Amino acid sequence: MTLRIAIITDIHHGAPSESKRGDTALGLMAEFSDWANTMEPDLVLDLGDRISDVDEETDLRLETEVAEAFKAVNAPIHHICGNHDRDYLTTAQNEEILGQTLQSELLDCGDWQVALWRADPKITRTAEHYGFSLPESDLLWLSRTMQTAKKPTLVASHVPVSGHGQVGNYWFERNEEVSRYPESDRVRLALAQARVPVACIAGHVHWNTVSTVNGIPHLTQQSLTESFTTQGTPAGAWGMLELSETLHWKVYGADPLEVRLTPKPGRWTPPMGRF
Repeated sequence: MTLRIAIITDIHHGAPSESKRGDTALGLMAEFSDWANTMEPDLVLDLGDRISDVDEETDLRLETEVAEAFKAVNAPIHHICGNHDRDYLTTAQNEEILGQTLQSELLDCGDWQVALWRADPKITRTAEHYGFSLPESDLLWLSRTMQTAKKPTLVASHVPVSGHGQVGNYWFERNEEVSRYPESDRVRLALAQARVPVACIAGHVHWNTVSTVNGIPHLTQQSLTESFTTQGTPAGAWGMLELSETLHWKVYGADPLEVRLTPKPGRWTPPMGRF
């Protein structure tokens, strides 16, 4: 049985900011809703950064407007917070607006399971630290989930953990410290504990990528409103991920991509030492 998941990420509703066309977000969300209702996926994943943050009052309004837009989608929707959803708002405020828990949880979806890894995406900006700080409890949840997995598992998060390079990325080529968790190497070790096929999908970095690390495919999907890859036009990106014995991922919009691969259990031979 094929699990069909519609994916949208980095909506960034709000005023335009650099290459983010947040002014087009609600119109594009209406198009996404029509598409999703036509495609009839089993579920919808929102991978976070629903808004471009301003202040608490504005962010409450922006998040509420996005939540209202999602009500046009017929399929079950599961949300993950991004860093912009957490700059001025708490997780609890996001939960109240979206009407669902935003703690990590495991969805049993037939032949596959979906691990909604809602690790804290808040960026710390102090003299001592600038970037993400992954709570140990989030890492432990993922580790236990991988150790006990009995069926193929999709790990969905906002921040990618592949560690892949950011050369050419408008936002992150010169800001790699906020493209990933500092603890990403530990996250990859946790993923490697699984005895079943695993695939990972994330948002945050605003471009479509496919990386394979230690036998595990890592996908990142383009933002709904990003324009640095599309010469100023919002990408209008959303995707369909189909999971069976194979993985088929198709991203629509002005920055399209289509990938087919076969996640396999078992990990690669550990790297050798230095020559």
